[in-house]
Amino acid sequence: MTTLRISGTFLDEITHDIPSQNWGEPEWRKEFELFQRIGIDTVIIIRAGYQNKCIFPANSLPDLLPVYEDIGEIFYSLADEFGIKVFFGTYDSGFHWWRRSWWKEVEINKPFLEEAIERYGHHPSFAGWYLSHETGRNDVHIIELFNHIGGFCKELRDVPVLISPYPQGAKQLGENALTLDESFEHWDRVFAETAHNIDFCAFQDGQVHYQELPRFVEGIGELGRKHGITIWSNLECFDRDMPIKFPPADWRYLRFKLETASQVAEKIITFEFSHFMSPHSCYPAAHNLFRRYARHFGLAQEQA
Repeated sequence: MTTLRISGTFLDEITHDIPSQNWGEPEWRKEFELFQRIGIDTVIIIRAGYQNKCIFPANSLPDLLPVYEDIGEIFYSLADEFGIKVFFGTYDSGFHWWRRSWWKEVEINKPFLEEAIERYGHHPSFAGWYLSHETGRNDVHIIELFNHIGGFCKELRDVPVLISPYPQGAKQLGENALTLDESFEHWDRVFAETAHNIDFCAFQDGQVHYQELPRFVEGIGELGRKHGITIWSNLECFDRDMPIKFPPADWRYLRFKLETASQVAEKIITFEFSHFMSPHSCYPAAHNLFRRYARHFGLAQEQA
């Protein structure tokens, strides 16, 4: 079996739970050049807006903090230049949907997404949508959110829709974790109700213990085939096992996850290359991780 390389990455510029690297266009240009050289052909804006923060000055969002540059335009322009696809991440209030007021989340997203397509829709790199509302089970009205927001995205631009949920595993949820069989039952129900609005599903891989991962990947693959959803893998290149939040991953675990995901996934994306794997990262350990990865796959070191 051939081990897939990472061919997509999230871009997290809202800085929700990882630090800003304070990159401008020159730094991002260097990173996109690297993406092109090492086979990363897809980038996913993980959330274009979160609470009162946004990657562009959105008129549709109330009480927005000052936005000093259009980061989305930087991403799309560089992606056009380097032949990379961009998935646009929707708005996450961090509030309404957690209070089960899913309709308010939809009402905020609709004008926001209209504004986004007007601003970025002319770019050839505008290749997909990412539904930024992540959950581990059939909860917080996730079916309504996927159908109403995902359906509206497809009305605006009929390009693929991606989701990246997480298994309700012990590493993150502790005593509230679900068993693997319970997770499969929840996502069987979610997929059954939302498959007409979802094209790709890339489960996060860091919340279950390593020994559980092969069976989890296999089970999600079966659900994807059952419901006609293409399964990708969201390989986390940071480490959840350390007492700090979050260091770059250990290469040995990253390799294990790559080999496991390759048995089922059609594409491997990661959260989040620029912080945790890039030779340009603010973390020195990320530089080392990239060297190990590049050496393993026979990538020339000068590609850094």
